[in-house]
Amino acid sequence: MTNNIHGQSMSIKRTIDEAYLIAERDGFALLDTNIDESRLISTLDNDSCGAFVCFEGRVRNHNNASSVNRLTYYGYEDLAINQGRAIIEEAKKRFEITHAIAIHRIGALEIGDVAVWVGVVSAHRYPAFDACRWILDTIKADIPVWKQEYYQDDSSKWLSNNG
Repeated sequence: MTNNIHGQSMSIKRTIDEAYLIAERDGFALLDTNIDESRLISTLDNDSCGAFVCFEGRVRNHNNASSVNRLTYYGYEDLAINQGRAIIEEAKKRFEITHAIAIHRIGALEIGDVAVWVGVVSAHRYPAFDACRWILDTIKADIPVWKQEYYQDDSSKWLSNNG
């Protein structure tokens, strides 16, 4: 029953290529398959930039004192893309960066899977580092993505993306 209720929030309605094109153009997208880091890195390649900083957030096997077996991310694609675009635009205003791209996975993920990827390029390292962290923190606070963690006894708990 849960999958029927939440099924639309566990997959994207666009093709994978369309999602990457949106991320490349606007800076943010949701994806329901493995993130292709090399594709994103090549998109950010820019001869005027001496700095490239990225962050990969991976599913870990615990949360606080609980052992985590797997998790599912749920998200609302159109709203997430609009909010993600605004986050990237704000990052470009706040920091001296040339471009940034972020992708957040939704759907069922296993331990070790990349759940979120952020990449930033700039002329110098400090703006790239600062912007990357700010983008990640803002995505986790503002993007409509929630996770359901599953534990060893197959019980689960709903958490915000910050949880």
